[in-house]
Amino acid sequence: MKTGKTTRHIALIGIGPRGLGALEALAEWIENTGLTLDLDIFDPVAHAGAGPNFAPDQTDLCLLNIPVREISLAPAGYTGARSGTFSDFLSSPVDPETFPPRAQLGRYLAARFEDLKDNAPSMRLTEHEVAVEGISRDTDGWRIVAGGNRYGPYDEVLLTQGQPATAPDDQLSRWQSHAAASKGELIAAYPANALLEAAGNWTNCTVAIRGLGLSTLDVLCLLTLGLGGRFEDGRYLPSGREPARILPFSLDGIAPYPKPATASLDRMFDPLPDETHTFATALGKAIAEEAGRALEIVCEAILVPAARILAATGSKADIGDVQKWLEIERNDPGTQETHSPTEALRAGIEMADGIRRPSPGYVIGQLWRKWQNALRRGFNPAQIEAETASALIGFDEGLKRYSYGPPIGSAKELLILIETGMVDLRAADDPDIVLTADGWRLSAEEAEVSASVMIDAVLPPPALERTRDPVIADLMEQGRLVAVADGLGGRTTADGQLLNGQGDVQHGLSLLGRMSLGSVIAVDSIHDCVGAAARRWAEGVVSRLC
Repeated sequence: MKTGKTTRHIALIGIGPRGLGALEALAEWIENTGLTLDLDIFDPVAHAGAGPNFAPDQTDLCLLNIPVREISLAPAGYTGARSGTFSDFLSSPVDPETFPPRAQLGRYLAARFEDLKDNAPSMRLTEHEVAVEGISRDTDGWRIVAGGNRYGPYDEVLLTQGQPATAPDDQLSRWQSHAAASKGELIAAYPANALLEAAGNWTNCTVAIRGLGLSTLDVLCLLTLGLGGRFEDGRYLPSGREPARILPFSLDGIAPYPKPATASLDRMFDPLPDETHTFATALGKAIAEEAGRALEIVCEAILVPAARILAATGSKADIGDVQKWLEIERNDPGTQETHSPTEALRAGIEMADGIRRPSPGYVIGQLWRKWQNALRRGFNPAQIEAETASALIGFDEGLKRYSYGPPIGSAKELLILIETGMVDLRAADDPDIVLTADGWRLSAEEAEVSASVMIDAVLPPPALERTRDPVIADLMEQGRLVAVADGLGGRTTADGQLLNGQGDVQHGLSLLGRMSLGSVIAVDSIHDCVGAAARRWAEGVVSRLC
């Protein structure tokens, strides 16, 4: 560590990818300032830099939902950084169309953290593998209580916990009580290794999965490939250890649409530079409007590029069809999908493979995916009225069924499992669910089926009011942390500092990531962890400390 003129003390709560990105940005910003930093890191979870979502020791069956060619995490910019890009980290050349395991990315992120710890000038890191219980402010600065000990004072405290412990919703709460009193077994989709171990006891059982998103595709891999089965020549060859039947379900019964299968197919959906400029300009206007008008302005910017792409692919849909689709999406998202779950899955695969002309929804979803950075650039630094922020976030969340789609290989494997009868989607669309002595009974128009195992594959929303995280609850009780709106995360400034109920800045107390959804948007991308939000926070810290 270089000797500087002034030593400052900072605390970081949570050291997953977002905490890593924040520290790398800070290491770059403090260079040549004369500052040295003593930095205490608090996180009871192992694998610093990777966090639980990308734990290096989890099974390699859980894949990223982006191919290698789209993993564009810039290397750290501080002097002495040795970690290169993710592609550099891979031990051998990899097909850029490959969707790598999340654990592999986790190993890369963990290596970047070790690089930071060893080589960042003017920064000394101390790790505390304990959970933080409370934060307070006195005349000397911020104080932290963790593991029964008191730490500080700190000039700055940053919270980057990702998805903290959350109170179950009413349905899940009932099921937890039911599982404890019945023969039914209830288990979470993650950690994946724990689910895989439990699955060894479910041979010939019927297993239901709450949710039909990306997490469910992970679960299906664990219940098939993880138990020794394999896919070969368009068929599934069972090991004999699998469940007899798997019953995924959701509110609409529609699996997420896969991304275009290759880079050349994906390029068909690229917006033109002037179209992206038009979108960014429209977003800048929208964030100053009331909620309904804001969505109309954003949707108007989608019309021309979506119609252009549809025409280029030979689709009969025109700008009027795009306009109608977007109008329904604003008012009743998802109701445009009228196919059955299996038909919708097959259509999505064919569009991703380029053998079916894309629908307006598929085109809009791919455009929206490619505008995620522009969306963050326009939304995140701004102060937006709560209703408008909620509307834009709701629109973004709804389009995730396209923009956050899985690898086409995962979608094809799901279709194979449906065709073999191992996966049953007859009760996938918002079934009635009755609790039974042996577990759960799912009823829909086409079927009534019972399950002895229920897997929860629904990610809780980042709603402050439902958190069970002690430090977040403590800050809410103090009035230092307030929600943007019901169901959303905390109010923050552009550089991440918390705002209380009166709009006063809690100087030096900051929050980045999922639990600030509402102040920021599109937070679930790995690229956002090392992006502009981290740099704004680091720049703000340096300006306050110098």
